[in-house]
Amino acid sequence: MLTSLLVPIILSAIALFFASFLSWMVFQLHRDDWKKLEKEDEFLKTMQELDVPLGNYMFPGTNSPKEMNNDEYKQKWEAGPCGVMTVFPKVNMGKKLGLTFVYFLVISFALAYLSTLAIIPGAEFKTVFRFISTAGLFIFLSSSVQHAIWFHNRIIGHVIESIMYAVIVGLIFGFMWPSA
Repeated sequence: MLTSLLVPIILSAIALFFASFLSWMVFQLHRDDWKKLEKEDEFLKTMQELDVPLGNYMFPGTNSPKEMNNDEYKQKWEAGPCGVMTVFPKVNMGKKLGLTFVYFLVISFALAYLSTLAIIPGAEFKTVFRFISTAGLFIFLSSSVQHAIWFHNRIIGHVIESIMYAVIVGLIFGFMWPSA
């Protein structure tokens, strides 16, 4: 059964990759996700002088949960600013795009596998669409929502994308579901 879904798996990954491009570059759902610092040049110069290594940082930060009870930490937290920062190397767009396609391929395969456990060959379009699009929505939304709760990133674009991705995979699998 799974081998009969190879074409929809690959087609879904391609369609999702294209939809991702559209959401970022054409519809610009994420244009307001990131803001430029007012004093960016000063900030960058300070970061270079401090020679901050690659990694994820929280500020104010601690080295252990016990330090969170420290009065000095509490004062820093109250005074602000508070936030998170990721320092990464120069972006290799080819590698990032390739990994994005692999991600969509893995998700499409997982949805195909899951569907073979729940849907019989010859099922109606409506049944396949509802199952795949619902499962897809759960997959695409799952990490975005929790991440937004904790790290205050903008989520509206991710929710819209998740719905769009779920509809795309639902349509592809619904139309290409194997007959009985």
